[in-house]
Amino acid sequence: MRSIKQIKDLKSKTVVLRVDFNVPIKNGEVEDDFRIRKALPTIKFLLKKGAKIILITHLGEDGSASLEPVIRRFWEISKLEKDKIEFFENVRKFPEEEKNDPVFAKKLSKMGDIYVNDAFSVSHREHASIIGIPKYLPSYMGLLFENEFKNLSVAFRPKHPFLLILGGVKFETKLGVLDKFLNIADKIFIGGALVVKALKIPVARNPKIIFPVGDPTALDANAETLEILKKEVKKVKLILWNGPLGNYENGFTKGTIELAKIISQSKAFSIIGGGDTVAVAKKVGLNKFSFVSTAGGAILEFLSNGTLPGIKALG
Repeated sequence: MRSIKQIKDLKSKTVVLRVDFNVPIKNGEVEDDFRIRKALPTIKFLLKKGAKIILITHLGEDGSASLEPVIRRFWEISKLEKDKIEFFENVRKFPEEEKNDPVFAKKLSKMGDIYVNDAFSVSHREHASIIGIPKYLPSYMGLLFENEFKNLSVAFRPKHPFLLILGGVKFETKLGVLDKFLNIADKIFIGGALVVKALKIPVARNPKIIFPVGDPTALDANAETLEILKKEVKKVKLILWNGPLGNYENGFTKGTIELAKIISQSKAFSIIGGGDTVAVAKKVGLNKFSFVSTAGGAILEFLSNGTLPGIKALG
C-alpha cells in the first residue's frame, strides 16, 4: 500500500477521498464527532499540498439519512475554507454502492484524479467506494488509515507478555480473533455476554483463557473479576481490548468503566477499539491510551485475517 505521503504532485489535482463520517445523529445534531476529527489531518495534508477534495461517506444503513448535520459539524470543527472541499451525497443512497457495481465505481472515479482511502473502519466492506474506485485511479491510504494499519498490526508481532481482552455481545464475531490469538497472546480474558457461549467450546479449557469470577450470566463484572484483570494488566507490555464487560447498552457500565481506568493507568502499550469501548474510554480520557481505533467490525476482521478488502484494493 502506498501512503499519501508518497504522492509527488498534488497541486491542482482532485482527490476522491473516502472517509467514514457515519456518526450518531440525534435531533438533527451530531452526537459524537470523533471520526470526523480523526480524518482532519489527512484532509489538511491534501489541502496543504494544493489538492481539491471530494469527500465520500455513508451515513446510516439504508441511505435515507441526510448528510446535512455531518456537513454542518465538519465545517464547524475544521475551520477550513469551503472552496476546495465538496461532499458527495450519502453514498448508500445508491444501491450500486453495496453491490460494488463497476459502472458506479467508474462514475465515482471520474470525479477526481487520485483516490485516497481514509476509512479503515469500513474497509471490511466490499463496496464500490472502497474496492471499486481503486481499479480506475492511482490509489493511496490516508494518514488515519495508515495509523490504524500500523497500530493494529502491532498485535501480530507483540511485545510480551500480551493480554487480549474480548467483551461485548456477538460471540460469533470474536471467534476468528480468539482462534488467531491463542498462539500469539499470553493471556486472553473473555467477558460480557461472550462468556456463556465461550464456556461451551473446547477453547474454554485452554490455560491462557481467563473468565470472570462468579455467575457467567452476570450483567456486569464484579470486584473479584476486576481485581484479577488489574493484576494481569500490571504484568503485561501490550493490551488489546475490544468490547464491554457487561450489559453496557442497558446501563451496566460500572465494570467496563473501571477496566478503562485500570488500563489507562498501565505502562503497557494499549490498543482499544469498538464503539462501546471507545465511548467508555472517553470517560477517562482518550489521550490516556496508546491508540484508540475508529473501527468496530473492521478491527475484528483485520485481527482475524490480517487484511481487509479495502487493504487488498490498495495493493
